[in-house]
Formats: sequence, structure tokens, C-alpha cells
Amino acid sequence: MKTEIMPEEWISRDLEPRLVFVYGTLRRGGLNDINRLVPSPVFQGTARVEGCLFDLGSYPGLLLASPSEQGRRVVCGEVYAIDEALERQLDVIEEIQGRPDDEYFRRQVSVKVGEQSCVCLVYEINPTRVQGRALIDHGDWIRHVGGGRP
Repeated sequence: MKTEIMPEEWISRDLEPRLVFVYGTLRRGGLNDINRLVPSPVFQGTARVEGCLFDLGSYPGLLLASPSEQGRRVVCGEVYAIDEALERQLDVIEEIQGRPDDEYFRRQVSVKVGEQSCVCLVYEINPTRVQGRALIDHGDWIRHVGGGRP
């Protein structure tokens, strides 16, 4: 039996949830834990995406894998259902302005939560921002910083 990702409260309001994959300080236990934001997100499960995670000091940056790099590295994270107000807050946190020199870009990525695939919003680092930065080989920011604190 497949697990349904959409929580009951989204279905009853006849709204389609927006899902977000968080991989750094927004993860549970991270410095900017998404669960402290209002309106509250709804945890869907842990997941992984294909890509590379870089240490930028007090936070990480994810570069999604290109088709030729698929299967090489994975980045650990969590998936949450969010509403539009929380999505706008995340855009502010990640300083999304729609410019080519933004630090992060909003992307859509397919992830698996358990056995179910879903499409999530993810904030991908601008490739120019990771030049010369250390790669986190195991792809887990929380593990890298020892429980959330760099």
C-alpha cells in the first residue's frame, strides 16, 4: 500500500500543497529549523536528491546533479508541505530576487519520500558561489556540523 504524502488538512481544504526539500540549516535541529516558522510546515518524511553539497561556512549550498552526473552523489534532507505564506518566507530567507547573481535559485526536483515520488521546491546554490568551497562528501549537513551547530 502506498503512503499518501498529502496530509488530511490539505485535502479537506481542497488545496494542493507545495512541497519543499530542505537540506541545510532549515532541517530539524538546524540553526533555522523550518519547524519554528509560522505558518507551520507539515513534515512528510526524509528524502535524498542527487547532487553535491558544499560547506559555505555557517550554511551549505546544494548543486543539483546534471543528467551526466546522476547516481554519483546524494544529499540528505527532509520534505515538508508548506503554504504560500511560508513559501514567501523561505524566499526571503534565501534572498530570492529573480536575478542571475542571486545566491540561490528556486528549482523543482523529483524526490522519493519512502516509496512515493513527489516534486519539491528546492533552493539550489548559484554555481559561482561554491568555487573553491569544500565538498561535503557524505551529503548530510546536520551530520557535518555535529547536530546543527557549525
